[in-house]
Amino acid sequence: MKRYVHLFLIVLTSSLALLAACKDDKEEEITPNNPNNPQQQQCDTGSVTFSSTVSGIISTNCLACHSAAMAQGGMILDTYARVKTAADNGKLMGVITHAAGFSPMPKGGPKLSDCNIAKIKKWVDDGAPNN
Repeated sequence: MKRYVHLFLIVLTSSLALLAACKDDKEEEITPNNPNNPQQQQCDTGSVTFSSTVSGIISTNCLACHSAAMAQGGMILDTYARVKTAADNGKLMGVITHAAGFSPMPKGGPKLSDCNIAKIKKWVDDGAPNN
């Protein structure tokens, strides 16, 4: 009988520890593309620039593998000129939207948020200016 009580206490303690570990999780971190999240419904693409928007997205999501030091797949995205080349030839939008015929990026990671994709698309559609 003591054995079962001991086992019950271990299971109960473990369950409470798991619940406590999740109590501070934020909805947007758990489901990054949640259309019901009001914060994600407001994606401002009105003032997208390379320097203030696109370069930050590229830096955060791409440069770990696509810098001059890494250059995976022969793609380097560490300067405006190199990102512009990828934008102009269609590779940038193809890989981040996971379009057919393109290797989905970030490789082995989650797809960029819909908002980040929309921001990059806006910049590309505007001619990929160096702004």
